[in-house]
Amino acid sequence: MSQSLHPMLNIAIKAARAAGSIINRASLDVDSLKVNTKAPNDFVTEVDQAAEQAIIETLLTAYPGHGILAEESGRTHGAKHSDFVWIIDPLDGTTNFIHGFPVYCVSIALSFRGKIEQAVVYDPTRNDLFIASKGRGAYLNDKRLRVSRRTRLADSLVGTGFPFRKGDNVQRYLKMFEAVLPHCAGVRRPGSAALDLCYVAAGYTDGFFETGLSPWDIAAGSLIITEAGGLIGNFTGEADFLHQREVVAGNPKVYAQLVQLLTPFTRVISDEEPAPPPAPAADAAPVERKPIRLRKKAAEPAPGDDAPF
Repeated sequence: MSQSLHPMLNIAIKAARAAGSIINRASLDVDSLKVNTKAPNDFVTEVDQAAEQAIIETLLTAYPGHGILAEESGRTHGAKHSDFVWIIDPLDGTTNFIHGFPVYCVSIALSFRGKIEQAVVYDPTRNDLFIASKGRGAYLNDKRLRVSRRTRLADSLVGTGFPFRKGDNVQRYLKMFEAVLPHCAGVRRPGSAALDLCYVAAGYTDGFFETGLSPWDIAAGSLIITEAGGLIGNFTGEADFLHQREVVAGNPKVYAQLVQLLTPFTRVISDEEPAPPPAPAADAAPVERKPIRLRKKAAEPAPGDDAPF
């Protein structure tokens, strides 16, 4: 498997492992970390920043003409108008990390003209590497991933994320939770959306839904899910979920049933209490920082890198 990886995916893996090493070292003494608050319950540490810098430096050393969209530095680095944009979350699950709760990861995706083409999600606590290239399948540590085969939501385990930022509509989420919980076998909230999506791809869970997410939370996981045979979209089942701050994913059967339940809660629907949705049928249809200094000369592109994917 490793011999056939796309060169850009190999660079992303290198960047993710570099960030993972920084995170693992810091995890040995989390009490000594400096933690800042971006907003209530929205934290950033020096580890987030150091990991992001390591990722960006690795990527831009290899591909200096690419763009960057990163959680902590936005579009400060990289080319501003490139067709290639790396979407980076250096530490997804920061709140877990600063509490020593071992569910967090590095997420890196490459978008080409708005479509995700390469994806890496690296869990440094377990040394689990989830990867995908468009059209080439998804893998966990060289093992091919496939979503679960469950067909009934009633038998399914569903992941989610709770609202935690100031201004999040908690009452709206509680209504969503009440709509989903009675129809599934259980709901889990690990605290890292990127890993949640990978868990759907691996079949650990059968579906996932959350609101309030940013592109760097879901870009890599979205490709890993689809390459594992799953579906992902917004609450009405449409594919333009990346910037809508709502996402639902699952194996095809469970995805369809979750969309049926969650459609009343889409962002275009009033926050007034919707009518209770019917129980889904098992065969429902889918509906200011200093610039990063590069330590070495930019690498020559690998053969084939100048062509579209």
